[in-house]
Amino acid sequence: MDLDNVLEEIGEFGKYQKNLIFFVFLPCMFPCAFHAYNQLFMGTASTNCCSINLEIIEEKNLRIRNDCLSGYNFIDIRKFDSVTKEFLICETNFRLTLALILFGIAGFIGSYLFGYFQDRIGRQPSFFLYLLIECIFGIATAFANNFWVWSILRFGVGFTVPAILSTPYVLPIELVGPKYRTRCTIYSNIAYSFGLVALAGIVFVFKNWRYLALITSAPFLLFFIYWWYMPESPRWLLASGRYEEAVKILNNMARINGTQLTNIHLIKLKEKFMGEKNTLPQKTKKYGVNDLFKYKSLRKKTIIITFIWFTNTSVYVGLSYYAPALSGDKYLNFFLAGLVELPTYIILWPTMEYYGRREILCLSMLIGGIACILTFIVFENQDLTRILYCVGKMGISSSYVVLPLFASELYPTVVRGIGMSFGSVAGMLGPVFIPIINYLGVGSCLPIVIMGILLILGGVFSLLLPETKNVHLPETVNENVK
Repeated sequence: MDLDNVLEEIGEFGKYQKNLIFFVFLPCMFPCAFHAYNQLFMGTASTNCCSINLEIIEEKNLRIRNDCLSGYNFIDIRKFDSVTKEFLICETNFRLTLALILFGIAGFIGSYLFGYFQDRIGRQPSFFLYLLIECIFGIATAFANNFWVWSILRFGVGFTVPAILSTPYVLPIELVGPKYRTRCTIYSNIAYSFGLVALAGIVFVFKNWRYLALITSAPFLLFFIYWWYMPESPRWLLASGRYEEAVKILNNMARINGTQLTNIHLIKLKEKFMGEKNTLPQKTKKYGVNDLFKYKSLRKKTIIITFIWFTNTSVYVGLSYYAPALSGDKYLNFFLAGLVELPTYIILWPTMEYYGRREILCLSMLIGGIACILTFIVFENQDLTRILYCVGKMGISSSYVVLPLFASELYPTVVRGIGMSFGSVAGMLGPVFIPIINYLGVGSCLPIVIMGILLILGGVFSLLLPETKNVHLPETVNENVK
Protein backbone atom coordinates (compact mmCIF):
# COMPACT_ATOMS: atom_id res chain seq x y z
CA MET A 1 0.00 0.00 0.00
CA ASP A 2 1.36 3.44 -0.98
CA LEU A 3 -0.16 6.77 -1.94
CA ASP A 4 -0.48 5.80 -5.60
CA ASN A 5 -2.82 2.97 -4.55
CA VAL A 6 -4.92 5.46 -2.60
CA LEU A 7 -5.09 7.80 -5.59
CA GLU A 8 -6.42 4.98 -7.73
CA GLU A 9 -9.39 4.80 -5.33
CA ILE A 10 -10.11 8.50 -4.76
CA GLY A 11 -9.23 9.73 -8.24
CA GLU A 12 -5.87 9.93 -9.99
CA PHE A 13 -6.83 12.99 -12.04
CA GLY A 14 -10.21 14.14 -10.81
CA LYS A 15 -11.91 17.50 -10.39
CA TYR A 16 -9.73 18.33 -7.36
CA GLN A 17 -6.47 17.93 -9.27
CA LYS A 18 -7.75 19.59 -12.44
CA ASN A 19 -8.94 22.71 -10.60
CA LEU A 20 -5.60 23.08 -8.84
CA ILE A 21 -3.53 22.49 -11.94
CA PHE A 22 -5.39 24.80 -14.33
CA PHE A 23 -6.28 27.62 -11.94
CA VAL A 24 -3.37 27.57 -9.47
CA PHE A 25 -0.27 25.73 -10.62
CA LEU A 26 -0.16 26.70 -14.31
CA PRO A 27 -0.46 30.46 -13.65
CA CYS A 28 2.33 30.05 -11.08
CA MET A 29 4.72 29.10 -13.89
CA PHE A 30 4.69 32.67 -15.24
CA PRO A 31 6.84 34.42 -12.60
CA CYS A 32 9.85 32.29 -13.47
CA ALA A 33 9.32 32.66 -17.23
CA PHE A 34 9.12 36.45 -16.90
CA HIS A 35 11.97 37.00 -14.48
CA ALA A 36 14.40 34.57 -16.07
CA TYR A 37 14.61 36.65 -19.26
CA ASN A 38 13.19 40.15 -18.77
CA GLN A 39 16.71 41.26 -17.88
CA LEU A 40 17.79 40.63 -21.49
CA PHE A 41 15.48 43.44 -22.57
CA MET A 42 16.01 45.75 -19.60
CA GLY A 43 19.70 45.77 -20.47
CA THR A 44 19.34 46.01 -24.23
CA ALA A 45 22.68 47.05 -25.65
CA SER A 46 22.88 50.43 -27.32
CA THR A 47 25.72 52.15 -29.07
CA ASN A 48 28.34 54.14 -27.23
CA CYS A 49 27.01 57.56 -28.10
CA CYS A 50 29.62 59.75 -26.40
CA SER A 51 30.81 61.05 -29.75
CA ILE A 52 27.39 61.22 -31.37
CA ASN A 53 24.88 63.98 -30.87
CA LEU A 54 21.71 62.38 -29.51
CA GLU A 55 19.60 65.03 -31.20
CA ILE A 56 20.94 63.87 -34.54
CA ILE A 57 20.02 60.29 -33.65
CA GLU A 58 16.49 61.39 -32.78
CA GLU A 59 16.24 63.45 -35.92
CA LYS A 60 17.55 60.87 -38.37
CA ASN A 61 16.13 57.79 -36.63
CA LEU A 62 19.58 56.24 -36.69
CA ARG A 63 19.57 52.45 -36.43
CA ILE A 64 22.87 50.70 -35.86
CA ARG A 65 23.21 46.92 -35.79
CA ASN A 66 25.61 44.15 -34.78
CA ASP A 67 27.41 45.29 -31.65
CA CYS A 68 30.76 43.43 -31.73
CA LEU A 69 31.32 44.13 -28.05
CA SER A 70 28.19 42.76 -26.44
CA GLY A 71 26.95 40.25 -28.99
CA TYR A 72 23.53 41.83 -29.14
CA ASN A 73 22.02 43.66 -32.09
CA PHE A 74 21.70 47.40 -31.64
CA ILE A 75 18.18 48.74 -31.62
CA ASP A 76 16.92 52.21 -32.30
CA ILE A 77 17.61 53.79 -28.91
CA ARG A 78 14.57 56.04 -29.36
CA LYS A 79 12.36 52.95 -29.27
CA PHE A 80 13.45 51.36 -26.00
CA ASP A 81 14.53 53.13 -22.83
CA SER A 82 16.93 50.52 -21.49
CA VAL A 83 19.21 50.39 -18.46
CA THR A 84 22.10 50.72 -20.88
CA LYS A 85 20.72 53.91 -22.40
CA GLU A 86 20.06 55.44 -18.98
CA PHE A 87 23.11 54.34 -16.98
CA LEU A 88 25.78 52.96 -19.34
CA ILE A 89 25.56 55.04 -22.48
CA CYS A 90 29.25 55.90 -22.26
CA GLU A 91 30.37 52.65 -20.61
CA THR A 92 31.51 49.27 -21.87
CA ASN A 93 28.69 46.85 -22.62
CA PHE A 94 30.53 44.07 -20.76
CA ARG A 95 28.63 45.26 -17.70
CA LEU A 96 25.50 43.73 -19.25
CA THR A 97 27.28 40.38 -19.32
CA LEU A 98 28.46 40.92 -15.76
CA ALA A 99 24.88 41.56 -14.66
CA LEU A 100 23.80 38.26 -16.24
CA ILE A 101 26.65 36.46 -14.46
CA LEU A 102 25.55 37.92 -11.10
CA PHE A 103 21.99 36.90 -11.90
CA GLY A 104 23.18 33.35 -12.53
CA ILE A 105 25.20 33.27 -9.29
CA ALA A 106 22.10 34.36 -7.38
CA GLY A 107 20.10 31.54 -8.94
CA PHE A 108 22.84 29.09 -7.98
CA ILE A 109 22.73 30.18 -4.32
CA GLY A 110 18.94 30.33 -4.20
CA SER A 111 18.49 26.88 -5.68
CA TYR A 112 20.85 25.43 -3.07
CA LEU A 113 19.01 27.00 -0.14
CA PHE A 114 15.43 26.54 -1.26
CA GLY A 115 15.77 22.82 -1.85
CA TYR A 116 16.18 22.38 1.88
CA PHE A 117 13.19 24.60 2.56
CA GLN A 118 11.03 22.54 0.24
CA ASP A 119 11.83 19.27 2.02
CA ARG A 120 11.93 20.67 5.56
CA ILE A 121 9.08 23.18 5.78
CA GLY A 122 7.02 21.88 2.87
CA ARG A 123 6.20 22.69 -0.74
CA GLN A 124 3.44 25.22 -0.08
CA PRO A 125 5.16 27.64 2.35
CA SER A 126 8.36 27.46 0.30
CA PHE A 127 6.56 28.69 -2.80
CA PHE A 128 5.16 31.75 -1.06
CA LEU A 129 8.54 32.54 0.44
CA TYR A 130 10.07 32.51 -3.07
CA LEU A 131 7.18 34.58 -4.40
CA LEU A 132 7.52 37.23 -1.69
CA ILE A 133 11.24 37.70 -2.34
CA GLU A 134 10.75 37.80 -6.10
CA CYS A 135 7.97 40.39 -5.95
CA ILE A 136 9.82 42.66 -3.52
CA PHE A 137 13.03 42.75 -5.55
CA GLY A 138 11.24 42.74 -8.90
CA ILE A 139 9.14 45.78 -8.06
CA ALA A 140 12.08 47.54 -6.42
CA THR A 141 14.07 47.08 -9.66
CA ALA A 142 11.84 49.68 -11.32
CA PHE A 143 13.11 52.34 -8.90
CA ALA A 144 16.86 51.71 -9.24
CA ASN A 145 18.83 54.96 -9.66
CA ASN A 146 22.08 53.55 -11.05
CA PHE A 147 23.47 50.45 -12.68
CA TRP A 148 24.88 48.86 -9.53
CA VAL A 149 21.67 49.28 -7.55
CA TRP A 150 19.82 47.74 -10.50
CA SER A 151 22.29 44.83 -10.55
CA ILE A 152 21.89 44.21 -6.81
CA LEU A 153 18.11 44.19 -7.10
CA ARG A 154 18.31 41.83 -10.07
CA PHE A 155 20.53 39.62 -7.91
CA GLY A 156 17.66 39.45 -5.43
CA VAL A 157 15.26 38.42 -8.18
CA GLY A 158 17.70 35.84 -9.50
CA PHE A 159 17.86 34.36 -6.01
CA THR A 160 14.40 32.86 -6.58
CA VAL A 161 14.88 31.82 -10.22
CA PRO A 162 14.42 28.92 -10.92
CA ALA A 163 13.57 27.99 -7.30
CA ILE A 164 10.05 29.43 -7.65
CA LEU A 165 9.45 27.01 -10.53
CA SER A 166 9.89 23.97 -8.33
CA THR A 167 6.62 23.96 -6.36
CA PRO A 168 4.14 24.37 -9.25
CA TYR A 169 6.19 21.75 -11.11
CA VAL A 170 6.60 19.14 -8.36
CA LEU A 171 3.25 19.42 -6.54
CA PRO A 172 1.04 18.42 -9.51
CA ILE A 173 3.23 15.36 -10.07
CA GLU A 174 2.83 14.39 -6.40
CA LEU A 175 -0.96 14.86 -6.46
CA VAL A 176 -1.84 12.64 -9.43
CA GLY A 177 -1.52 8.96 -10.27
CA PRO A 178 1.43 7.52 -12.25
CA LYS A 179 -0.25 7.56 -15.67
CA TYR A 180 -1.10 11.28 -15.39
CA ARG A 181 2.34 12.55 -14.39
CA THR A 182 3.38 12.99 -18.02
CA ARG A 183 0.27 15.06 -18.72
CA CYS A 184 0.98 17.35 -15.76
CA THR A 185 4.54 17.85 -16.90
CA ILE A 186 3.41 18.75 -20.42
CA TYR A 187 0.85 21.21 -19.03
CA SER A 188 3.51 22.88 -16.88
CA ASN A 189 5.90 23.34 -19.77
CA ILE A 190 3.20 24.67 -22.06
CA ALA A 191 2.40 27.28 -19.43
CA TYR A 192 6.08 28.20 -19.12
CA SER A 193 6.46 28.56 -22.90
CA PHE A 194 3.38 30.75 -23.06
CA GLY A 195 5.09 32.86 -20.40
CA LEU A 196 8.05 33.36 -22.74
CA VAL A 197 5.79 34.25 -25.66
CA ALA A 198 3.85 36.65 -23.41
CA LEU A 199 7.10 38.27 -22.30
CA ALA A 200 8.00 39.03 -25.92
CA GLY A 201 4.61 40.70 -26.35
CA ILE A 202 4.98 42.70 -23.12
CA VAL A 203 8.39 43.97 -24.16
CA PHE A 204 7.01 44.96 -27.54
CA VAL A 205 4.32 47.08 -25.84
CA PHE A 206 6.22 48.47 -22.85
CA LYS A 207 9.39 50.00 -24.23
CA ASN A 208 10.71 51.38 -20.96
CA TRP A 209 12.74 49.18 -18.63
CA ARG A 210 11.08 50.59 -15.50
CA TYR A 211 7.59 49.82 -16.81
CA LEU A 212 8.84 46.39 -17.85
CA ALA A 213 10.11 45.69 -14.31
CA LEU A 214 6.74 46.64 -12.82
CA ILE A 215 4.50 44.84 -15.28
CA THR A 216 6.50 41.61 -14.92
CA SER A 217 6.46 41.72 -11.09
CA ALA A 218 3.55 43.60 -9.49
CA PRO A 219 0.70 41.42 -10.91
CA PHE A 220 2.11 38.37 -9.15
CA LEU A 221 1.19 39.84 -5.77
CA LEU A 222 -2.29 38.53 -6.58
CA PHE A 223 -0.91 35.00 -6.27
CA PHE A 224 -0.86 35.34 -2.48
CA ILE A 225 -4.59 34.69 -2.69
CA TYR A 226 -3.57 31.11 -3.46
CA TRP A 227 -2.33 30.70 0.12
CA TRP A 228 -5.79 29.42 1.07
CA TYR A 229 -6.17 27.17 -1.98
CA MET A 230 -2.75 25.60 -2.54
CA PRO A 231 -2.52 22.39 -0.47
CA GLU A 232 0.58 20.85 0.98
CA SER A 233 1.80 17.71 -0.74
CA PRO A 234 0.23 14.67 0.98
CA ARG A 235 3.29 12.69 -0.08
CA TRP A 236 5.55 15.11 1.75
CA LEU A 237 3.28 15.10 4.81
CA LEU A 238 3.29 11.29 4.94
CA ALA A 239 7.04 11.14 4.41
CA SER A 240 7.42 13.65 7.27
CA GLY A 241 5.25 11.57 9.61
CA ARG A 242 2.31 14.02 9.57
CA TYR A 243 -0.30 11.37 8.87
CA GLU A 244 -3.42 13.20 10.13
CA GLU A 245 -2.75 16.26 7.97
CA ALA A 246 -2.20 14.08 4.90
CA VAL A 247 -5.45 12.16 5.48
CA LYS A 248 -7.36 15.43 5.82
CA ILE A 249 -6.16 16.51 2.36
CA LEU A 250 -6.88 13.08 0.87
CA ASN A 251 -10.42 13.10 2.28
CA ASN A 252 -10.99 16.56 0.81
CA MET A 253 -9.65 15.32 -2.52
CA ALA A 254 -12.02 12.35 -2.43
CA ARG A 255 -14.99 14.56 -1.55
CA ILE A 256 -14.39 16.96 -4.45
CA ASN A 257 -13.71 14.07 -6.83
CA GLY A 258 -16.99 12.45 -5.79
CA THR A 259 -15.31 9.38 -4.33
CA GLN A 260 -14.52 8.08 -0.86
CA LEU A 261 -11.38 7.02 0.96
CA THR A 262 -12.31 3.66 2.51
CA ASN A 263 -11.31 2.61 5.99
CA ILE A 264 -9.25 -0.32 4.78
CA HIS A 265 -7.04 2.00 2.75
CA LEU A 266 -6.71 4.37 5.70
CA ILE A 267 -5.69 1.50 7.95
CA LYS A 268 -3.11 0.16 5.49
CA LEU A 269 -1.75 3.64 4.82
CA LYS A 270 -1.43 4.29 8.54
CA GLU A 271 0.23 0.95 9.14
CA LYS A 272 2.84 1.70 6.51
CA PHE A 273 3.69 5.29 7.26
CA MET A 274 3.10 5.43 10.99
CA GLY A 275 4.79 2.06 11.39
CA GLU A 276 7.84 3.26 9.50
CA LYS A 277 7.88 6.44 11.55
CA ASN A 278 8.21 4.38 14.73
CA THR A 279 10.64 1.78 13.40
CA LEU A 280 12.79 3.54 10.87
CA PRO A 281 15.04 6.44 11.88
CA GLN A 282 14.94 7.71 8.29
CA LYS A 283 11.31 8.78 8.71
CA THR A 284 12.16 11.38 11.31
CA LYS A 285 15.70 12.29 10.35
CA LYS A 286 16.54 15.41 8.41
CA TYR A 287 18.02 14.57 5.05
CA GLY A 288 20.86 16.34 3.33
CA VAL A 289 22.84 16.19 0.10
CA ASN A 290 25.13 13.52 1.56
CA ASP A 291 22.17 11.11 1.64
CA LEU A 292 22.05 11.26 -2.15
CA PHE A 293 25.46 9.57 -2.26
CA LYS A 294 25.18 7.00 0.55
CA TYR A 295 23.77 4.16 -1.53
CA LYS A 296 25.30 2.92 -4.77
CA SER A 297 22.06 2.95 -6.76
CA LEU A 298 21.03 6.42 -5.60
CA ARG A 299 24.58 7.75 -6.03
CA LYS A 300 24.72 6.63 -9.68
CA LYS A 301 21.36 8.22 -10.43
CA THR A 302 22.33 11.46 -8.69
CA ILE A 303 25.59 11.85 -10.64
CA ILE A 304 23.95 11.23 -14.02
CA ILE A 305 20.88 13.37 -13.30
CA THR A 306 23.08 16.20 -12.05
CA PHE A 307 25.24 16.21 -15.19
CA ILE A 308 22.22 16.13 -17.49
CA TRP A 309 20.56 18.89 -15.47
CA PHE A 310 23.68 21.02 -15.82
CA THR A 311 23.70 20.37 -19.55
CA ASN A 312 20.00 21.08 -20.01
CA THR A 313 20.02 24.32 -18.04
CA SER A 314 23.23 25.54 -19.68
CA VAL A 315 21.97 24.90 -23.19
CA TYR A 316 18.37 26.02 -22.65
CA VAL A 317 19.42 29.30 -21.05
CA GLY A 318 22.35 29.64 -23.44
CA LEU A 319 20.18 29.33 -26.55
CA SER A 320 17.65 31.77 -25.09
CA TYR A 321 20.45 34.26 -24.40
CA TYR A 322 21.85 33.60 -27.88
CA ALA A 323 18.57 34.44 -29.64
CA PRO A 324 19.20 38.21 -29.65
CA ALA A 325 22.57 37.59 -31.34
CA LEU A 326 20.86 36.10 -34.37
CA SER A 327 20.33 38.42 -37.29
CA GLY A 328 16.99 40.16 -37.60
CA ASP A 329 14.57 41.64 -35.12
CA LYS A 330 15.59 40.91 -31.53
CA TYR A 331 12.05 40.70 -30.20
CA LEU A 332 10.85 38.51 -33.04
CA ASN A 333 13.77 36.13 -32.48
CA PHE A 334 12.91 35.77 -28.79
CA PHE A 335 9.24 35.33 -29.64
CA LEU A 336 10.10 32.52 -32.08
CA ALA A 337 12.48 30.94 -29.55
CA GLY A 338 9.53 30.56 -27.16
CA LEU A 339 6.99 29.68 -29.84
CA VAL A 340 8.96 26.78 -31.34
CA GLU A 341 8.80 25.01 -27.98
CA LEU A 342 5.03 24.53 -28.19
CA PRO A 343 4.94 22.01 -31.10
CA THR A 344 7.37 19.77 -29.22
CA TYR A 345 4.80 19.20 -26.49
CA ILE A 346 2.24 17.89 -28.97
CA ILE A 347 4.77 15.26 -30.01
CA LEU A 348 6.09 14.58 -26.51
CA TRP A 349 2.74 13.81 -24.91
CA PRO A 350 1.99 10.56 -26.79
CA THR A 351 5.63 9.53 -27.21
CA MET A 352 6.43 9.80 -23.49
CA GLU A 353 3.29 7.82 -22.68
CA TYR A 354 4.18 5.11 -25.18
CA TYR A 355 7.97 4.91 -25.16
CA GLY A 356 8.75 6.19 -21.68
CA ARG A 357 11.18 8.78 -20.37
CA ARG A 358 14.71 7.53 -20.99
CA GLU A 359 14.64 7.02 -24.75
CA ILE A 360 12.83 10.29 -25.39
CA LEU A 361 15.30 12.20 -23.20
CA CYS A 362 18.21 10.67 -25.09
CA LEU A 363 16.72 11.29 -28.54
CA SER A 364 15.79 14.89 -27.73
CA MET A 365 19.31 15.72 -26.57
CA LEU A 366 20.95 14.03 -29.56
CA ILE A 367 18.73 15.83 -32.09
CA GLY A 368 19.29 19.17 -30.38
CA GLY A 369 23.04 18.57 -30.09
CA ILE A 370 23.50 17.56 -33.73
CA ALA A 371 21.52 20.60 -34.93
CA CYS A 372 23.66 22.93 -32.83
CA ILE A 373 26.94 21.44 -34.08
CA LEU A 374 25.82 21.64 -37.71
CA THR A 375 25.63 25.44 -37.43
CA PHE A 376 29.43 25.33 -37.79
CA ILE A 377 28.96 24.23 -41.41
CA VAL A 378 26.23 26.69 -42.43
CA PHE A 379 27.05 29.64 -40.18
CA GLU A 380 27.49 32.00 -43.13
CA ASN A 381 23.95 31.23 -44.26
CA GLN A 382 21.69 33.15 -41.89
CA ASP A 383 18.50 31.35 -42.88
CA LEU A 384 19.94 27.87 -42.39
CA THR A 385 21.56 28.94 -39.13
CA ARG A 386 18.22 30.16 -37.84
CA ILE A 387 16.52 26.91 -38.87
CA LEU A 388 19.16 24.81 -37.10
CA TYR A 389 18.90 27.10 -34.10
CA CYS A 390 15.14 26.45 -33.93
CA VAL A 391 15.69 22.69 -34.23
CA GLY A 392 18.26 22.87 -31.44
CA LYS A 393 15.83 24.91 -29.31
CA MET A 394 13.09 22.33 -29.91
CA GLY A 395 15.47 19.53 -28.93
CA ILE A 396 16.57 21.13 -25.68
CA SER A 397 12.99 22.16 -24.90
CA SER A 398 11.91 18.53 -25.23
CA SER A 399 14.75 17.39 -23.03
CA TYR A 400 13.91 20.09 -20.50
CA VAL A 401 10.35 18.72 -20.31
CA VAL A 402 11.40 15.12 -19.75
CA LEU A 403 14.22 15.61 -17.26
CA PRO A 404 12.34 17.07 -14.24
CA LEU A 405 9.62 14.44 -14.56
CA PHE A 406 12.21 11.67 -14.98
CA ALA A 407 14.24 12.92 -12.01
CA SER A 408 11.19 13.32 -9.76
CA GLU A 409 10.25 9.70 -10.48
CA LEU A 410 13.75 8.44 -9.76
CA TYR A 411 14.21 10.14 -6.38
CA PRO A 412 12.32 8.87 -3.28
CA THR A 413 9.95 11.32 -1.59
CA VAL A 414 12.15 11.89 1.48
CA VAL A 415 14.97 13.31 -0.69
CA ARG A 416 13.01 14.32 -3.80
CA GLY A 417 13.19 18.02 -3.07
CA ILE A 418 16.88 17.85 -2.16
CA GLY A 419 17.68 15.73 -5.21
CA MET A 420 15.76 18.04 -7.54
CA SER A 421 17.36 21.05 -5.91
CA PHE A 422 20.84 19.55 -6.16
CA GLY A 423 20.35 19.03 -9.88
CA SER A 424 18.91 22.51 -10.22
CA VAL A 425 21.85 23.97 -8.31
CA ALA A 426 24.31 22.21 -10.60
CA GLY A 427 22.28 23.42 -13.55
CA MET A 428 22.50 27.01 -12.34
CA LEU A 429 26.27 26.89 -12.84
CA GLY A 430 25.42 27.07 -16.53
CA PRO A 431 23.85 30.56 -16.46
CA VAL A 432 26.97 31.73 -14.61
CA PHE A 433 29.34 30.70 -17.41
CA ILE A 434 27.13 30.83 -20.50
CA PRO A 435 27.08 34.67 -20.68
CA ILE A 436 30.89 34.62 -20.74
CA ILE A 437 30.95 32.02 -23.51
CA ASN A 438 28.44 34.03 -25.55
CA TYR A 439 30.43 37.20 -24.94
CA LEU A 440 33.77 35.69 -25.95
CA GLY A 441 32.29 33.86 -28.92
CA VAL A 442 30.43 36.84 -30.31
CA GLY A 443 30.22 36.87 -34.08
CA SER A 444 30.96 33.14 -34.29
CA CYS A 445 29.14 29.83 -33.87
CA LEU A 446 31.48 28.72 -31.04
CA PRO A 447 28.89 29.11 -28.24
CA ILE A 448 26.22 27.09 -30.02
CA VAL A 449 28.72 24.36 -30.98
CA ILE A 450 29.84 24.00 -27.35
CA MET A 451 26.19 23.65 -26.36
CA GLY A 452 25.74 20.95 -29.00
CA ILE A 453 28.64 18.91 -27.63
CA LEU A 454 27.18 19.08 -24.11
CA LEU A 455 23.80 17.88 -25.37
CA ILE A 456 25.26 14.85 -27.12
CA LEU A 457 27.22 13.83 -24.02
CA GLY A 458 24.10 14.20 -21.86
CA GLY A 459 22.06 12.12 -24.30
CA VAL A 460 24.53 9.25 -24.14
CA PHE A 461 24.69 9.26 -20.32
CA SER A 462 20.89 9.26 -20.03
CA LEU A 463 20.82 5.68 -21.31
CA LEU A 464 22.44 4.57 -18.05
CA LEU A 465 19.30 5.47 -16.06
CA PRO A 466 16.37 3.06 -15.48
CA GLU A 467 12.97 3.61 -17.08
CA THR A 468 10.23 4.96 -14.77
CA LYS A 469 7.08 4.99 -16.92
CA ASN A 470 4.04 3.95 -14.83
CA VAL A 471 6.27 3.01 -11.90
CA HIS A 472 5.03 3.97 -8.42
CA LEU A 473 6.98 6.84 -6.88
CA PRO A 474 9.45 5.57 -4.27
CA GLU A 475 8.70 6.97 -0.82
CA THR A 476 11.76 6.00 1.22
CA VAL A 477 15.46 5.56 0.61
CA ASN A 478 15.11 1.83 1.21
CA GLU A 479 12.61 1.56 -1.63
CA ASN A 480 15.04 3.35 -3.91
CA VAL A 481 17.82 0.89 -3.06
CA LYS A 482 15.63 -2.00 -4.14
